[in-house]
Amino acid sequence: MKSNRPEPERKTVKSLSAAFCESVSQAGRYGEANGLLLVVSPAGSKRWIQRLQVAGKRHDIGLGSYPNVTLLQARNIAGKNKETAKNGEDPLSVKQENARKIRASRTASEAHALTVPTFAQAADRYIEAKGGEFRNEKHLKQWSSTILTFAIPVIGSQSVSEISKEDVLLVLKPIWRTKTETAKRLRQRIETILVWSTVMGHRTGENPASWRHNLEHLLPSPSRIKVVRHHPSLPIDNLPIWFAALQQREGIAARALEFAVLNCNRSGEVRGATWREVNLEKRIWTIPALRMKEKREHRIPLSEKAVKLLELLPRFTGNDLIFPSPRGLILSDMALSAVTRRMHAAELEAGRLGWIDVFHERPAVPHGIARSGFRDFIADRTEFPADLAEIALSHKVTSATEAAYRRTDQVERRRELMETWANFLTPPNNPNVVQFPLRVG
Repeated sequence: MKSNRPEPERKTVKSLSAAFCESVSQAGRYGEANGLLLVVSPAGSKRWIQRLQVAGKRHDIGLGSYPNVTLLQARNIAGKNKETAKNGEDPLSVKQENARKIRASRTASEAHALTVPTFAQAADRYIEAKGGEFRNEKHLKQWSSTILTFAIPVIGSQSVSEISKEDVLLVLKPIWRTKTETAKRLRQRIETILVWSTVMGHRTGENPASWRHNLEHLLPSPSRIKVVRHHPSLPIDNLPIWFAALQQREGIAARALEFAVLNCNRSGEVRGATWREVNLEKRIWTIPALRMKEKREHRIPLSEKAVKLLELLPRFTGNDLIFPSPRGLILSDMALSAVTRRMHAAELEAGRLGWIDVFHERPAVPHGIARSGFRDFIADRTEFPADLAEIALSHKVTSATEAAYRRTDQVERRRELMETWANFLTPPNNPNVVQFPLRVG
């Protein structure tokens, strides 16, 4: 089945070298003469392909993985394939026929040994097969990065059929206490790759990376050793002052942050927001499940302040993003954080203390202000029920009783909640001043 993931960008180099092939790590396709391409996957594995015109049609011919097939060997094979094509034969058919003869000459055990991938190859194939299911490009990069950084150097060259519990522990133990959350996710990802390997027939038996009745008896529970670092927010009474300062800043990123705080959003929900998701007449913003952390659709009743912000935003022809970057793309995941850092720096330059979470003694961040700040205000300054705030935050249901109570998203009940929050952020003595971008902030 053809993957929906975009083809890696092809990067033209004058001539591939052995040193380049060994050192290159950025995912992409690197080509030279004879249509020879070195393909580097997001998981870090490398393979050769050759693009040839045969009988007027383009073919991609696999030449093997790197470094099992060296640059010199790949060039020799590519040269022979080109000669074969010139002689009117199909190199792919010749290759397949040779492979058939080789397979026929091997014993069943030898053939099986050659088809079992290494862990690095299995990771690459799993990501290629399931890449379309990741929440977004950032999640895919995080997934690939943890495997490439921590697992591949230790077990990447091992056959998946030979990976044992001891091998998995060699990967996890060095970071289990110091990078607990990363190690926890890494274990889950190794387990997933090995499950895929089992389903594909590449290994049998118990999964050495499983937690229950296995690693839970050999490693301390993550919940016992993880150091929880909450997202820094601000004291409730400082939120309107901070919000007024935000409204004075120019730029699309500043407006995106303003919109995120008004609607208590995660950064990614706002950065990926499109005009087609918004019904200004009904004052509803519907975020599709694919873009939500909990993978369920989330409807947000927009306050009058949020609607006014949207109405004053410029729209760009051919671009449905509400908050596009200067290049017309989705804002980077650091764009909103950069606004809060500049606001904090401006306070320090003015001789003030800055926008500090006094409890954690750290500068406030978008997630803390938009979500923790909202939750603190609703709990301490209003009579709204706690469950309504949890729905507004699109938090996961934690009990069967609550799940039964929350059969609907109670969007109309939440409309008053969001108006109360917006009015708190913009009291009469802090007019809702909106300046739109002369430059990106």
